[in-house]
Amino acid sequence: MRQQYANKVFWLIIISVIVKLVAASLLELGNDEVYYWTYSLQPDWNHFDHPPMVGWLIRLTTFNELWVNETTMRLGAILCAAIATWIIFKLGKLLSSEKLGWYAALVYTCSVYTGFIAGFFILPDSPQLLFWTGALYVMAEMFLKNNERKLGRWLLLGLLIGLATLCKVHALFLWAGFGLFLLFTNSKCLFNWRFYMGVLVTAVCISPIVYWNIKNHFITYRYHSERVTHTSMQWDMLGREIGGEFAYQNPVIFLLILVSVIALITRRIWFSFSGNKIRTWLFCMSLPMLLLFWGISLFNPTLPHWAGPAYIPLFLVAALFLEKKARHVYPPFITVAMTLVAIVLVAGIGLIRYSPVNFGSHEKENYGEYCPTLDMSGWQHFSNDFSRLVAEDSSTGKMKAQAPILVDKWFPGGHLEFYTARTTGMILLGVGSLQDIHKLAWLNKERRWLQLGDDAYCIVPSNLPMNVTAKYGRYFTSIAPPTVISQIRGGKAVRYFYVYRLKSCKLVPPIPL
Repeated sequence: MRQQYANKVFWLIIISVIVKLVAASLLELGNDEVYYWTYSLQPDWNHFDHPPMVGWLIRLTTFNELWVNETTMRLGAILCAAIATWIIFKLGKLLSSEKLGWYAALVYTCSVYTGFIAGFFILPDSPQLLFWTGALYVMAEMFLKNNERKLGRWLLLGLLIGLATLCKVHALFLWAGFGLFLLFTNSKCLFNWRFYMGVLVTAVCISPIVYWNIKNHFITYRYHSERVTHTSMQWDMLGREIGGEFAYQNPVIFLLILVSVIALITRRIWFSFSGNKIRTWLFCMSLPMLLLFWGISLFNPTLPHWAGPAYIPLFLVAALFLEKKARHVYPPFITVAMTLVAIVLVAGIGLIRYSPVNFGSHEKENYGEYCPTLDMSGWQHFSNDFSRLVAEDSSTGKMKAQAPILVDKWFPGGHLEFYTARTTGMILLGVGSLQDIHKLAWLNKERRWLQLGDDAYCIVPSNLPMNVTAKYGRYFTSIAPPTVISQIRGGKAVRYFYVYRLKSCKLVPPIPL
């Protein structure tokens, strides 16, 4: 039986990886994914809005940018999810049995956040969840096997938390949650010098982040603090946060977790050994973090994936419920959850690639705005058409050679960097406020800036409208009427790209930063 569940998890991982690799080849990159490509272009110890790990991972899976496409960009996310699935299986086995581990792996795979948002799209969360699950395993091993006196375990825990923090800083909650657990169950550990050696390893790991921010006047934290501005309670934002988590965790999985947590609190389900200690640990590693983000959402807009890692310990509670109550290897809860994910995946790919419908605005001035399918379609075809347009402009003398592309925001700047500038060899410059162009401000430093007399292109997708004259008119002698390139999908236009020619720079715009 032991080998049976291990084999099942192995095939679950293999099938999941194959499905994701196929899907990755069919979908263009989303807004966030192309933005993190800029981290890979210019590796650093930190970036404007996040630590560096996602950029390093992209460098690795694209073979130092020698083989760049949607699949290699997402390969790191897919592999990290595969390894994390195996770790969650081993963690479930450690807490109870291989059967519980099997159910935990199923829940992890069926969760939209762990299985697809972080486990398919290349995001800072993608590598973070690998180190997060690894840290949870080491913690469980320490308190279940009484390894508190083994320095190596503390150092490994500190390293894993440090690496998770190099993905997203809120991974420091792992120390906070574990410290809370030790306070409740074994407060002597908080005075154990080995504990502080582990914390020291984490501090060493994240010291580059601190160093970068000192050099850049703590711009990352000033940016994030400016997003926390409201002082009055707004219950609708809390409702949106919880509703978002309901969707991101998969509605079926969310309900399963809710039922399971209630069952564990009321002792209708229980871990066979060290039950009190395990329950306390799981709740310390999840509920405080959830309550924190729910509290933040009462005053400020939040995103559902911020609290995503807090659900991972609760996956093990759901797995315990299935271990005790389910009669089948694939319980109905899991079957329905998998079916829902499959339907959404197939339907999503179909709509993004082939739907003739623009699901956003149909007004001429912002055609396609708020249509979610446009983020991951149309960029390759546009870039091919634009490349031909640039070649024609150059050969006829309509535009001067080496004219750069100007953008005023990181989106669509990321798409234009990845799909257009990268493939045409053109320079992309972020000409706008630092709050709008983000990482592009640092890329500007390595690129030839605009000079007097230069021409430039400005590309405005209709779903991201911009007044080019108001934005750049004072810098150029003239702006020609735009050439319109249509995005055709399913035989109909779903978006328009307006290509503006900015002629003869008369005033050099200031370099952001």
